[in-house]
Amino acid sequence: MERLEKLLRERCPLLELRVDEPMSKHTTFRIGGPAALMGLPKSAGEARMAVKAARELAVEPFFLGNGSNLLVADEGYPGFIMKLTGDFDEIREVGQGLEAGSAAPLSRLSGRALELGLTGLEFAGGIPGSVGGAVMMNAGAYGGETAQVLESVAFLDEEGEVRTLPASECGFGYRHSVFSNRKCLILKARFQLKQGDGDAVKARMDELTAQRKAKQPLEYPSAGSMFKRPPGHFAAALIDQCGLKGLAVGGAQVSEKHAGFVVNRGGATCADVLELVRQVKARVLSQTGVELEMEVRVLQ
Repeated sequence: MERLEKLLRERCPLLELRVDEPMSKHTTFRIGGPAALMGLPKSAGEARMAVKAARELAVEPFFLGNGSNLLVADEGYPGFIMKLTGDFDEIREVGQGLEAGSAAPLSRLSGRALELGLTGLEFAGGIPGSVGGAVMMNAGAYGGETAQVLESVAFLDEEGEVRTLPASECGFGYRHSVFSNRKCLILKARFQLKQGDGDAVKARMDELTAQRKAKQPLEYPSAGSMFKRPPGHFAAALIDQCGLKGLAVGGAQVSEKHAGFVVNRGGATCADVLELVRQVKARVLSQTGVELEMEVRVLQ
């Protein structure tokens, strides 16, 4: 990473760089060792220069959002991480919709929609992710998902060029898009919303917030739902059925409130979480015949 750091400082003197940055500060799990090098571009120009410099040295950047669906190894990550800031945190009104930088939190995006009396983003209020992450994995909850309200996406492609795709060409599926398997950096997204009744929008958002607080372990750090939904089943129900609520390894525990969550009760390591996941998968497979698949990505 020293060669890349030197090149970035030469070509992008204004780009903020951090060496050995603790990843526990950048994930909702609050777990993870140091990243060898982190760049924090504030504009599309900085992001483009950083990506091109990295790829010139055959270094593939890892693009980090809010870290809400990520588990980082205790040893850290030996590569280059890019986390967008500055311009990418902005949200603005565009026609009867909103345009948001990929670093903008979904909670703030839905809050802005509420301020304007726009409907369509009520489901996003409590999702602890960023706009970029939501587009990449088609984030959703309570019957709503990103694909339903997305109009278009601007991104850096594999060659470092800025491109725009309409939502119809994003290949959305369950927790998936064309960006899921591509080395692209989402820059911003435009959402097409509808004028609604402000009181009704607020009431629905309040209702969903209350449901989240009642059903999800928001009092502990986690990465959200740990497992994908198996065809014909619900992961949380299977885990609960196997009597695994409260099962713990070190500081990691299957939530006693919602069996689909693994929480950090304090001092949990990546190794704790992975061992707990291994035990849960083995028990569920043994008792139900269903093989669970992790939804949370592991970076190591």
